[in-house]
Amino acid sequence: QVQLVESGGGLVQAGGSLGLSCAASGRIFRVVAMNWYREAPGKQRELVATITSGLSTYYADSVKGRFTISRDDAKNTVYLQMNSLKPEDTAVYYCNLHYGPNEYWGQGTQVTVSS
Repeated sequence: QVQLVESGGGLVQAGGSLGLSCAASGRIFRVVAMNWYREAPGKQRELVATITSGLSTYYADSVKGRFTISRDDAKNTVYLQMNSLKPEDTAVYYCNLHYGPNEYWGQGTQVTVSS
């Protein structure tokens, strides 16, 4: 069983920065890609960033150049550093992984960016 626990959300002014963390339990962390999603009120959940086990990364166009995803396999933790935040980044942020037929989600952490 895999458990994902996010932390680091909060309230920040536009232009500010926040860092999110997601700690994973279980032994599969090192072999899977890790994802950050977000869900804003009234909108569909969207993929924000991905980091593979080989450290390849993907970013949604809306966050490219502002967000950085990284991972520490020794700590079973994935990070999302968010800079130059905009009000439209306001959402609940979730970490996620797929392993075989299974998909796992964290409980989410709220990020609110004030204008």
